Amino acid sequence: MEAGVEKDASSTRSVVLLLATAAIIYIADQVTKALVVANMAYGERIPILGDVVQLWHLRNTGAAFSLLPGAQWLFIPITIIALGMVAYFHVQFRDRGPWLHVILGAILAGSLGNLTDRVRFGYVTDFVSVGVGDLRWPAFNVADPAVVIGILLLVGYLTFVDPRRRDDRPA
Repeated sequence: MEAGVEKDASSTRSVVLLLATAAIIYIADQVTKALVVANMAYGERIPILGDVVQLWHLRNTGAAFSLLPGAQWLFIPITIIALGMVAYFHVQFRDRGPWLHVILGAILAGSLGNLTDRVRFGYVTDFVSVGVGDLRWPAFNVADPAVVIGILLLVGYLTFVDPRRRDDRPA
């Protein structure tokens, strides 16, 4: 009976970690976008670290980091599939380490943050621009690195860190 109680507590912890991470990042994403929209004219740039880092109010109709502009219709179903994958990984790996659920929470938040904008406005507000002069990384928001870094960390975790992967290797 104790093993069942321990498994339930572990499952509850994984849900709490996923949802708490997702809530914090989602709120940060939505609040920062709202602040940019409320305080900056569209297209306005504000230097933060000289020319290297700028706040730049932009509208993105493409994917993360402004990839594939104008393909808005494509990214809503892709985001829905991504949300399904987060749910799948969460259920399948619910008894794995806590960091996995933090990573999944980041991916969930980033996906929901940009999906919220796409559904509400038909575009995503981007505002962080890094580069020099006209040589700039595509502008982004809080949700974009949450998704991209989250996916990279998920792949890294499952490839290099996951204890079950190490247990499956031949001796």
